[in-house]
Amino acid sequence: MLERARPLRHPLPLTVPAGERFAARIGRLAIRSLYREVALDGKPGLVGPAGSGSHPDMDFTTFMRSLQALRGYFPAIAACGLQRPAFAPLQALGIAAEADMLAATAAVNTHRGAIFNLGLLCAALGVLQAKGATLNAEAACAVVRRHWGRDILAGLSETTAGAPLSHGLIVARRDGSGGARQEAASGFPAALNVGLPVYRATLAATGDGELAAMQALFALIAELEDTNLLWRGGRAGLDYGRRTAADFLAAGGVLAADWRAHAAAIDRAFVARRLSPGGSADLLGITLFLAELDGLA
Repeated sequence: MLERARPLRHPLPLTVPAGERFAARIGRLAIRSLYREVALDGKPGLVGPAGSGSHPDMDFTTFMRSLQALRGYFPAIAACGLQRPAFAPLQALGIAAEADMLAATAAVNTHRGAIFNLGLLCAALGVLQAKGATLNAEAACAVVRRHWGRDILAGLSETTAGAPLSHGLIVARRDGSGGARQEAASGFPAALNVGLPVYRATLAATGDGELAAMQALFALIAELEDTNLLWRGGRAGLDYGRRTAADFLAAGGVLAADWRAHAAAIDRAFVARRLSPGGSADLLGITLFLAELDGLA
């Protein structure tokens, strides 16, 4: 005689809750955007599939390990956003994610900026979803500015006792540059007003997402007060990077027939000077993420 089947003590749900589906979708967009940024080859001074640029301590594989470690973070912070949180819970999630990243990369900082920036934007989309508001780039950036801008800026003057300062904070205090915190607290104006319009226009002209991403990166380098360039090269390094990127765009950028050779020459020049526009690369990741929202239903 067959035994009657025993009920599961913790039966699995037949359907995934809507909030969980939403958070998972936003998390996938974040990871995909970060992958597209690091996989873009030929970026000046930056890590890509073909080389490490000005970063002998990391390579493409390091970034892949980091992305794997962060796969749970972005859905988690998007889900947190559904609760319309204050800044502190988001900060706690970010600190835990940074620890996971450092464990996966043997203490190499690959995605600290993305944990901060994209984490905030994922949470902002959660806030918009909870309100039943439209999900788009401008609305998400506005949520970051309005809900958490004051707390973000407080971090420029307040640090945890005994905690080492990031390069961005050192440069912000030394050179008066707001860096990533100022950009986030202001609602990511460089991404919204520089990176995203250039990306969209180049994508419309070429139909090629990689070309659009490269053009957007050079536009960001030309306009941004990149704290990574300031850290590595001082004001002269920043000025050189911005001028070189502006010259690339003036020559036609990725629409020029010889753009790859031009970009490769710039890459060699950056590496020779140990320059790395890491702040611009972080904003390219943000730009790619915001562009994904164009098709988000």
